[in-house]
Order: sequence, then structure tokens, then C-alpha cells
Amino acid sequence: MKISASLVKQLRDKTGAGMMDCKKALTDTAGDIEQAIDWLREKGISKAAKKADRIAAEGLCNVLVKGNKAVLLELNSETDFVAKNKEFLALLDTLANSILDSGATNTEDALKVDVDGRDVERLLIDATAKIGEKFSLRNVSSHTISDNEVFGAYKHMGGRIVTLVVLEDGNPDLAKDIAMHVAAINPLYLDRSQISQEVIDHETHILTEEALNEGKPANIVEKMVVGRLNKYLKEICLLNQPFVKNPDLTVEKFMNENNSKVKSFLRLEVGVGIEKRVEDFAAEVASVVNN
Repeated sequence: MKISASLVKQLRDKTGAGMMDCKKALTDTAGDIEQAIDWLREKGISKAAKKADRIAAEGLCNVLVKGNKAVLLELNSETDFVAKNKEFLALLDTLANSILDSGATNTEDALKVDVDGRDVERLLIDATAKIGEKFSLRNVSSHTISDNEVFGAYKHMGGRIVTLVVLEDGNPDLAKDIAMHVAAINPLYLDRSQISQEVIDHETHILTEEALNEGKPANIVEKMVVGRLNKYLKEICLLNQPFVKNPDLTVEKFMNENNSKVKSFLRLEVGVGIEKRVEDFAAEVASVVNN
């Protein structure tokens, strides 16, 4: 039986399920809308679709290294409570291993990765239906190193923050020290060469206005701004930061003493960039009472 686009749309409007799921449901039920609705409910798909507009801003990040390959990802849930249960943690590990082994390099590709006969997107929908919270995957990235490079990986608070660094001519212990530093201090750039002129101009403007508002004479404002800008840039660049395990040395000097070099770093923290819904409990209660 041929399933029309209008019939698929009608089922989608009723259930909120995806187009392909609706088409399959209608195909399996010979185009019967009511049976198709039941089919979706039985599969847990309709239930999961209703949760699609919820905000998943909690969860955990993961970093996994296998030989010369590594993957980072963030798996979000609606509550930190769910992110602590065994099923969530198992899913987090399954995703990291499956995505790393697949060679997927970004979130879009990762969602298509097969996991025991289901792609990751379907796996997340099924998990949403089973556990009762929306799950979403983001910030997937994969990395490969050469023979003279080494990974350093670190998880903080079980994955609330994860980091990955690449060192040239280093060793795993040294790399992990730098990964821990990145987790703790949160540098934004490796060094000043990575900072765009736009960022420098913006910060210069802010510092200039700040100095002028402090009532500083105009003839010394420029020198003050240069000094403050240099201080700020050192604070946000990894190589210029005091090394967390020995503040007497910058990270760059520490690396030089160990005949190694930081090539790159990445840091993921749960929920960064997700706009969380602000809950107004009083308003919620009032709306229930008044309706």
C-alpha cells in the first residue's frame, strides 16, 4: 500500500513523531491512523516525541582514548539525577566506544552510527521513551595523533568537565597534568596567535572605557590599557598561565623544562551554551489553581 504524504503529515500532527517513524507506522498498519498511533505508542516513539521540546541541559561529557584516536562528546539529560543512574552511564560509554570505532567526526555523523542494529538517533529516542527524560547528543569531535604525539585525557566530577590535550614529544603522565590544568583553569586559547583581532579590539575598547570612567587622565589611559590588555591575554592563554601544580612556572616554561610542547587542547563542560528554562514555581501553581 502506498502511503501518501498527507497521511504521514496527519499522523505526525497527532503524535509529534518523526516523518520516517510515521511512515513506517502507517506502512505496518495498512494506513490505519488509529492503529498507527497505537503502533507508535507501543514503540515508545510517541511518548518520546512529546518530550522533544523539553530542555536537556544536564548530563555528562565523556572522553575516550584508544591508541592514537580519541573522541569527546556530551550527552545531555533533563536532570542531573538521571545522569547518575547506571543506564545513563552505560549509554554514555556505549556512545563513546561506538562513535570512536566508527570514525565519525562530528555530531551529525555520530547520530547515524549503528549500535547493535539501531542508529544513535534511534538509540536516544528509545532511551528517552524508556527512562522518561529527553536525551540529546552534542559536541562530538574525534581526533588522531601521529607517532611523536601523545594524548592526555581527564574527567572531573565523573564527566561534568572533560579535557583532552595533545603533546608533542611528551608522555602520558605529563599530558594528564596539562589536561588537569585545562579542566581547572579553563584557558580560552593556546597562545596569543589564536586570538582574533576582533577580540583584541573589543577588549581594548572595554578597558579604555573602564579607565576613562575611573577618572584617569587621558594621557596615561593608553599605557594603562596596554598593560591591562597584556595581563588579560596572559590569563586566557594556556601557555602563559601559571601551571596549576607549580604556580612559579608558566605552562610554557614547565613544558620547556620537560622538552615537550602543547599542540592543542579541548575542554567540554556540561550545559555550556544551552539556555536553561527559568522555572517560576509560584506562577506554575497559580496557573493550575486558576484553570
